[in-house]
Amino acid sequence: MTARILAIAAALVCGVIVACAGLGGVLLTGGSAAANCVPGPAGSGTPSRPSGPTAPPSGPLPAIDQWDPVQVGNAATIISVGVARALPARAWVIAVATAMQESSLRNLPGGDRDSVGLFQQRPSQGWGTVAQLTDSVYAAGKFYDKLVTIPNWQTLPLTEAAQAVQISAFPDAYTRWEPDAVTIVQTLTGQAGGVAACNISISGQGWTQPVQAHVGSGFRTADRPTHDGVDLIAARGTPIHAASAGTVSRVRCNAADRNTRQPWGCDRDGDPNQTVGCGWYVDIDHPGGVVTRYCHMLTQPLVREGQTVAAGEVIGIVGSSGHSSSPHLHYEVHISGDGSHDHSLDSAKDPVWFMVLVDAPLDVADHWPPNNDIAGHRSFAEPT
Repeated sequence: MTARILAIAAALVCGVIVACAGLGGVLLTGGSAAANCVPGPAGSGTPSRPSGPTAPPSGPLPAIDQWDPVQVGNAATIISVGVARALPARAWVIAVATAMQESSLRNLPGGDRDSVGLFQQRPSQGWGTVAQLTDSVYAAGKFYDKLVTIPNWQTLPLTEAAQAVQISAFPDAYTRWEPDAVTIVQTLTGQAGGVAACNISISGQGWTQPVQAHVGSGFRTADRPTHDGVDLIAARGTPIHAASAGTVSRVRCNAADRNTRQPWGCDRDGDPNQTVGCGWYVDIDHPGGVVTRYCHMLTQPLVREGQTVAAGEVIGIVGSSGHSSSPHLHYEVHISGDGSHDHSLDSAKDPVWFMVLVDAPLDVADHWPPNNDIAGHRSFAEPT
């Protein structure tokens, strides 16, 4: 796990994992991700294809303002632990600002009384052993463990949230570091370029692509007649966007062992032969009886049931949980004629066909499906 998180930290510097992950609006306010990656104007067409991931840079990380490469590296580790736990960007800012105050973002071997590490946590207070607390991944995890137990932590002033975790003798000291923490988080996660980096545009009918990726496996093809959606082939960690505004109606993990029907778990990859189910998935109900479904997420989704989401809002990240052989987004569209938001297989329609109709077409490769005719919709399963 430590190696995986450190790899994520390296990728953060290139903006590979969380670029456009809906950060801006939550960095300072803890607000909804709807305000974060602001979509392009209506009618601006489909998003342009983003450039592919770049390799992490070799050597030390760059300095950011007054913070040297070692300090920035420690901040990247703190952020990556938050990413791995699917915590929102506000948590990363609080944690980085706290470590700035406690240790100047240095993994200290000692401090006041028995305090050690980035957060100056004390073994005598039950945080862990010295060896554990000088492991930056462990220390950041312990900070987040406590933070998420604080009521309304996302909307508290930063210094109050940090103090509730740390119980410091200087409860107001954390607030001074908030601007620096925001700068580091924005820089390491690719948000310094602003919303233009998000490459999101919304059609005149209020729809956008959930991910920018080729369609791999199609809807109810001859070799997969029960495949009730399409597979969008995207890299692990790619942000998933709500295709249109609506209300989250399901957030579930339903991965099970094919043979025993016992829970497989969704915080690990599934298997195409041993696992059934969507893994971590989200359903969103839209006006007009339309439902969209987003399957195989890497971690617990970033939204909750009953939450209202905007078109383009980040709801999770691409993974391979459930019945899956490799990272991708399985995307479904369901339409019920009576407006009842039917989620069953009987209401499933071809997402390629539907997204053409709402002027947000998916990226259909030239070779798939054979002889496709988007203009005439002849290759797609239209609703009856």
